[in-house]
Order: sequence, then structure tokens, then C-alpha cells
Amino acid sequence: MSGARIRGRVIIDGAHGEGGGQILRTALSLSAITGRPLRIERIRAARRDPGLAAQHLTALRAAAAICSAQLSGDTLGSTCVEFAPKGPVAAGNYVFDVSLARAGGSAGAGAADRAAAAGIRRR
Repeated sequence: MSGARIRGRVIIDGAHGEGGGQILRTALSLSAITGRPLRIERIRAARRDPGLAAQHLTALRAAAAICSAQLSGDTLGSTCVEFAPKGPVAAGNYVFDVSLARAGGSAGAGAADRAAAAGIRRR
């Protein structure tokens, strides 16, 4: 790719395949690496408790933290998220605490506030 960043947004059906968290984690990883914005709809739609669980919310916020992504829909139970990387993946030592995501955090809070509420910090 020689440093070029792809700009067109990708829309993914999160209920595709086994319809669990793996499609979310894979899509977030690829989006962070390529810089391509992403929308994931129908996250875990066929599950007994659809939407983002604490571990999925933490993965989403962790991916956002390492590439300064803009997020929407990053709340517990959300079935649709948007993720737009704003910079390259930043190497470093990070801590992501899933237990803190269970409390949620305000959807109206800024990215730094949501990261702190989710137990995300860079060492």
C-alpha cells in the first residue's frame, strides 16, 4: 500500500457468519491498519443478548485508542457502530480493562472520557 490510506467507508453486516464478536474484532483491526472508515450494523443480532457486550465494547475502544479513531455507537448493547481511524496505529504499551466497560460510560462523553471509563490507558 506504500503509505497510502484508503478513504471509502466499508459497511459490514455484523450478523454474518457465526454472528459473534469475531467479525467485529477482525473488521476493527483491518480498519485501523488500512485507515478505512467502517460501519458495522446488526452486531450480534441473532444472539440471545444482541449488541455489544463488555468485551466487545472494550475491543472497540481499544482499537480506537491505538489509531485515534472517531467513534459512534460505543455503548453497551449497541447494534451499530461507526469507526473512523484518524491516524496510524500507535505502538506502545496499553492496558484495556474489560471489567470497567461493564459500567458503560456516557455516550455523550469525549473519547478520552470514554477511554478512561473503559479502563483504557497508555503506559
